[in-house]
Amino acid sequence: MSWLELSLTLHADQQARIEAALEDLGALSITLRDADADTPDERAIFEPGVGETPLWSGVAVQALFASDTDRAGLVHALTDLVPELAPDRIAFCDVVDQDWTRAWMDQFKPMRFGRRLWIYPWNIEPPAGDDDAVIVRLDPGLAFGTGTHPTTALCLEWLDAADLSGKTVIDYGCGSGVLAIAALKLGAARVIGVDNDAQALAASRDNAHRNGVADKLDLYLPEHFPQIQTDLLVANILAGPLAELAPQFAQCLKSGGALALSGILQGQQDDLLAHYAQWFDALAATAREDWVRIDGRRKNG
Repeated sequence: MSWLELSLTLHADQQARIEAALEDLGALSITLRDADADTPDERAIFEPGVGETPLWSGVAVQALFASDTDRAGLVHALTDLVPELAPDRIAFCDVVDQDWTRAWMDQFKPMRFGRRLWIYPWNIEPPAGDDDAVIVRLDPGLAFGTGTHPTTALCLEWLDAADLSGKTVIDYGCGSGVLAIAALKLGAARVIGVDNDAQALAASRDNAHRNGVADKLDLYLPEHFPQIQTDLLVANILAGPLAELAPQFAQCLKSGGALALSGILQGQQDDLLAHYAQWFDALAATAREDWVRIDGRRKNG
């Protein structure tokens, strides 16, 4: 089977109207990426939720349609719905169906985080003889989160350096489960994973089974998340939700409990540091590329 791919580049303020027009015209999927990125890697790809907008000034849009869709008719209808869109900005190509996850995994290489933590794809066997190595075998499945993004890498390095032996950890925004699984492999007794996407929870559960730690991982949608106190909490989401969730995170951690937050863009950390200082001390920010991790400890009392 093949598909018809429509592609165009637009300004961020046009994204919502054009995306809505493409959906009205029967697009089977719509993917956005940074038009200024050199390659469409994980950092650049964005599959938006309802009401979400990209952070980039220029947006490259790719929409898939059935292979027999009339190209001229599609251009005519799209420019009728969005009159300022010039027809010569719209391009088409035929896309042959394939196992996209497997094709992506063929390019995914082992990565090391911190002193001993490694992320390996399923199609590569770790070398024998390194007894100190902690191996997470990962297939991203239905959700992103493999360690290639700077925010994920910052969290993995924090987990590698933490004392997790016998501890309970919350992974808020668990995605593919890579942070939760890494925490369990590094010695945590139990991890509670939370995500608002049921597909992410399914991917986390599948990856945990493949790594032999599913019996130690509890997964919840936010509305079912139990109010318990744990030893550590890691949240790799976005600055806005992190600010909103600060009081809840404070309730979830024991006195002295460790916290790591990521998904924070450079320039957003100062407001978050001031906000979290109400409940946490020893706060510090660590930057990588355009992203920041904040870590700290729950205040006593």
